[in-house]
Amino acid sequence: MVERGGYAVSRRHILRLAGTGLGLAVIGAGAVGCGPEGEAAEPGGSPTPGGGKNGDRFTTPPPGTAPEPLWQQNAANSNLAGDGALAVAGDVVLVSGDPLVGRDAVTGKQKWSRAGVTTPGAKLVLGGGTLYLASGEYDGDVVGLDPATGKETWRSRLGKKYEQPRPIAADDRHVYVLAGILEKDFTSPDNVIAAIDTASGKVAWRERRDTGTEEYGITAATVGNRLVYTDYRENVTVRDTATGRQVWTKKISRSSHRRFAVHGELVIVADGQRLRAFALADGKERWSLTTSEFSTFSDPHVLDGVLYASDTARSLWAVDPATGKQIWHNEDLRDTATQAWQFAKVNNTLYGATEFDKDGGVHSFDATTGKLRWTYNDRTGDIQQWYVVAAGKRLAVMHGKKLYALPAV
Repeated sequence: MVERGGYAVSRRHILRLAGTGLGLAVIGAGAVGCGPEGEAAEPGGSPTPGGGKNGDRFTTPPPGTAPEPLWQQNAANSNLAGDGALAVAGDVVLVSGDPLVGRDAVTGKQKWSRAGVTTPGAKLVLGGGTLYLASGEYDGDVVGLDPATGKETWRSRLGKKYEQPRPIAADDRHVYVLAGILEKDFTSPDNVIAAIDTASGKVAWRERRDTGTEEYGITAATVGNRLVYTDYRENVTVRDTATGRQVWTKKISRSSHRRFAVHGELVIVADGQRLRAFALADGKERWSLTTSEFSTFSDPHVLDGVLYASDTARSLWAVDPATGKQIWHNEDLRDTATQAWQFAKVNNTLYGATEFDKDGGVHSFDATTGKLRWTYNDRTGDIQQWYVVAAGKRLAVMHGKKLYALPAV
């Protein structure tokens, strides 16, 4: 046993996925919360501690002790939607899958369910209060749902000569899609990126992408009048949202296809051993931060004006996103096999969901110092990656086909 952060930690080997090799996993003695035993609640859910009128009055657990789930439910998560598999819209928790289900964040009760509404592995794309999805009928339509009710409120199509468009980002004016260009033999070797006007449902612009670029592995976001996206081909590209004009594109040394961060006039990507910040206006590199030798950075997040990113050495960084200067560097998990890939922040606590690690879970850190506070694990043994999204004073947490709510304490 070793002491970390004031509580005892045991170590044991596990075999990690995706070529990461052998590593050590951490479980805190008394620091790992365990969900309720047995089967998950029925789809309708039931009131649990933390629900009801006084449901936001949570008790902070002792140091090193994770809170118990407020509720848990089964989820139809297919593990194909990556970063877009779990989302929160208002007080509704959404999980990509079939059926697509909206649950009350406080009680876990099912608010609505839609079977066959979208394609397998569809990312949850939210913009302007609407959830945009590729139509499950494979008819070239893009549908918009009210996330509060699941009812269809919008529908549009790109055109018959384009294969199934897939939404990648949305804002108040447009939903941005990728679609293959159908040839006479019904193949689609080339593709376009297009913007559909959300008011009229008509195509505002479409731009043919370079031959050889892929339709999948795209991560996109809008910031002001810029659409930013990365892809499997190791590109970072910025377009004008009004016209579709390519402002700049830049090669990076590694694919950054799951998440990048934006802050002010900067886009920040994980590029192997470095975090790199580029100016949205012209693509010039503004700063670069290097991690330790033989280590690479994972997905960066900017939350409340601070950039957070973990690396494959299992350390966690807090960085000033404007300058790239280190605020703190946490090495509490260096001797473990747990590495956070997705982050959420509530008040002064940072939460990190780990990758393919049955002994990982959701870590809680003091956002000021980086000190590890607790780790929640459901002890199912499922090696699927974890997800965490803030839902008011709660956390929506997903692991495999289980959906949980944790108090953000």
